[in-house]
Amino acid sequence: MKKQERHHLLKQLLADNIVYRQEDLVKLLAKRGIKVTQATISRDIKQLQLVKVPLNDGSYRYTLPSEKEVDTAVKLKKTLQDAYIESDVHNDMCVVKVQPGNGPTVASLIEQMRYPEIFACISDDDTVMIFARSIEWANSYQQKMLQMVKED
Repeated sequence: MKKQERHHLLKQLLADNIVYRQEDLVKLLAKRGIKVTQATISRDIKQLQLVKVPLNDGSYRYTLPSEKEVDTAVKLKKTLQDAYIESDVHNDMCVVKVQPGNGPTVASLIEQMRYPEIFACISDDDTVMIFARSIEWANSYQQKMLQMVKED
């Protein structure tokens, strides 16, 4: 199971269950046929920014952080400024190289922006492949992205 799928499932499990410990998440995933280690769950908790909140009985449970209003455009610009390495365009595709670990974040932010010139994005750890709706739009988006990287 891919990390993004596991993160989605963990969010569902937290919504449907009271989870006191990391081991509880390992067991809930195992019941669904998904084998993970406690170390993997520990990393997932950090990446999902899960927090422990107190319950009335004095115990604590894991929950998702409260949703913050974040300007996606500002977050995309900041992430690109921090992680961008290089990009290139070929026909209607734009490939973007970023610092390791930033590919999924950049792709997600680009998709959240719902740019009309972009058909879809896929990513791995350090690369984002952007599929534009035309050759012109691929070039246009690359220029837009380069401008974000250069702005203060």
